Amino acid sequence: MPKDWWEQELFKVGEYSLALSQLVTALVIVIVTFVVSAMMRRTLLRIGRGRAITAQAQLYVANRILHYVILVIGLLIAVSSLGIDVGKLALVASALGIGIGLGLQGVVNNFVSGLIILLEKSVKVGDFIELNSGLVGEVIEIHMRATLIRTNDNVDILLPNSELANGMLTNWTLEENIRRFRIPFSVAYGSDKELVRTAVLEAANAVKHTLTTQGHDPIVWMTGFGDSALHFTLGVWVHPEQVKRPTSLYSDYLWAIDDALRKYKIEIPFPQRDLHFKSSQLSQPIVPQGDDL
Repeated sequence: MPKDWWEQELFKVGEYSLALSQLVTALVIVIVTFVVSAMMRRTLLRIGRGRAITAQAQLYVANRILHYVILVIGLLIAVSSLGIDVGKLALVASALGIGIGLGLQGVVNNFVSGLIILLEKSVKVGDFIELNSGLVGEVIEIHMRATLIRTNDNVDILLPNSELANGMLTNWTLEENIRRFRIPFSVAYGSDKELVRTAVLEAANAVKHTLTTQGHDPIVWMTGFGDSALHFTLGVWVHPEQVKRPTSLYSDYLWAIDDALRKYKIEIPFPQRDLHFKSSQLSQPIVPQGDDL
């Protein structure tokens, strides 16, 4: 009597044999695992819509960790359905440890670094960061191996997680979304310093990005004496949406400062050099030489 096709043996290695039913069951479990993971992640994304930024960041962390947990559980169940003793996989894993250490060290390092980033929340989706390399951009997604960063020029860059976890970076929006910018400018020697302060504060208040709440008022500092100018710096707090556009922000404030200085007829300096001639050298007669004779 022939065997049922559902229980048909596909192959046998030693004492282990794989039936068609086991293979199909394992494939179904893997597919269901990915479907369940996708559904759970979509549900968390819907929950996060309209919530505060901090709540969205927490839901994103829960989303990624839940995805990894569901995948691990699903794969273990799938392996078990193949008739393989999951407990014995520890021996296989230890044997593969050498290979992982040699060939997949970077992948494992980036995966662990990604988990550290998610759990520590030192870098979150939506943060605006700056690396020592000069890369500046917004964190869009944190993947298993790399983090997606989008610059202000709309360039997407995949940065290995290990660089974020181990390197030094500046997170402009880690705790608060507002930030104070320092806008340097200079005026000519002899300018009325109080008038400079008045003009520049007027310019700062005219820019729509400026925060004027208590403790966040604009301020003007005198920062030094240059070769041909007095150096000042405008310190100004800006709204959260403008923190991620530093180049545009500097342009807006410098534009307003230039207009204000011109309005109050405050001279903007330019490089100058004074030449001094000694009278003794000018009084000496010029003696022609060479072909001038």
